[in-house]
Amino acid sequence: MSLSDKTVLVTGGTGSFGRAFANAALNIHGACRVIVLSRDELKQHEMRVAFGDDARLSFFIGDVRDAERLRRAFEARPDVVVHAAALKQVPACEYNPFEAIKTNVLGAQNVINAAIDTGVPKVIALSTDKAVNPINLYGATKLCAEKLFIQGNSYVGTRSTRFSCVRYGNVIGSRGSVVPVFLEQRAAGALSVTDERMTRFWLTLDQGVDFVIRSIERMKGGEVFIPRIPSMGLMDLAASIAPDCAVELTGIRPGEKLHECLMSADEGRHARAFDDFYVVLPEFHWWSDAEWDDGQPLPEGFSYTSDTNDAWLSHEDLQQLSPSPGK
Repeated sequence: MSLSDKTVLVTGGTGSFGRAFANAALNIHGACRVIVLSRDELKQHEMRVAFGDDARLSFFIGDVRDAERLRRAFEARPDVVVHAAALKQVPACEYNPFEAIKTNVLGAQNVINAAIDTGVPKVIALSTDKAVNPINLYGATKLCAEKLFIQGNSYVGTRSTRFSCVRYGNVIGSRGSVVPVFLEQRAAGALSVTDERMTRFWLTLDQGVDFVIRSIERMKGGEVFIPRIPSMGLMDLAASIAPDCAVELTGIRPGEKLHECLMSADEGRHARAFDDFYVVLPEFHWWSDAEWDDGQPLPEGFSYTSDTNDAWLSHEDLQQLSPSPGK
């Protein structure tokens, strides 16, 4: 299914991903309507102004925690739902654990139920590398959300609704990314790095949006799609952004990993590799829709981690992906 002439609903649609996705869906992929569901009326107003009062863009005030309101929005009968709403800040989730559960886990359940009840054909949820072997609450809630979406296919019965997930790494320059922090610290002449050994996966917002759209087209239901993206060490990132600044090592923070993992070795046993992505297939005997005959099986024990990656960002690569860091 392409997005051409389709209606798409995006939860959390006023965030950086939602805005970029709406623009791509409407102006590149030919969607006839994008429905944004989010909690913040000011952000909705700002987005409406930025899009020039585009008649193809409509807004619902609502929260994924509110099952009744969510179902009302889904009665617009979208062809595709992209679930991007979440509490994403690791420290905030640690300090407000009940709230993280309500939004990231129970909110996911509400999206699944509303989609099944209203007959949405395709639903794809955004996840994160932190959902793999999680060590903080945010990652744990996203792992739960992934499990709900993948195993939620067991609830559809004879209906046509299908659920899949997309899992990717850090978005360069997004809110919560270290890049804006480094840019701000550069003016003071010193950058703070928690651990000099640290590595992370990186992609741009446009790459993330494009991968989600391609995953919607590919999905059969029950898959977790993972892009093949480059890594970069935090010290290399710091040197690219502020080569003349001192670096202060502050020590690793609670809930933080030295290296991120986008696919565990256990998942690798039932995954397939393609030129630009991996797909983790469901293991359950009762789910046969997601049969993939193409792609390559992965070697025994394979895991996809940021420190053992076969692709690395250079300073020049970073300049092309995000022109502002080196300036």
